[in-house]
Amino acid sequence: MDFDYTTTSSKDFDQAVQAVQDEVVKAGMRVLHIHDVQETLGNKGFKREPFKIIEFCNAKDAYDFLKIDIKIGLCLPCKINVYIKDGPASAEASAGKQTFISAMRPIILPQFFPDADFGERPKEIDQIIQGIVNNAK
Repeated sequence: MDFDYTTTSSKDFDQAVQAVQDEVVKAGMRVLHIHDVQETLGNKGFKREPFKIIEFCNAKDAYDFLKIDIKIGLCLPCKINVYIKDGPASAEASAGKQTFISAMRPIILPQFFPDADFGERPKEIDQIIQGIVNNAK
């Protein structure tokens, strides 16, 4: 079982970031914060390609999961990363750089919390998050 769901995007970086935000809202969730990792590291003298972490949440799901085990808060809020890195050489990718969209898969939660009874909810949310990523790419 993969920890992440990652795909390449045909959009440029900024378009992909906006598309993820739009798809999060369409899925009935709220964007809480966007971390600009490139800017933060750049301010400390570390240069890197564009990279943003989009934090989002559905309050009811968060509430339900925290009732199951408070330590699940370590995995909240949900995050989707949008970043540029070297990819396979292709006509679409200039100089081999590509935009990627990557999300942690909720279906891995039972591995971290084996005594918690999640029912089918991690699978359901996993499908929602994959839909966000697929629709944003």
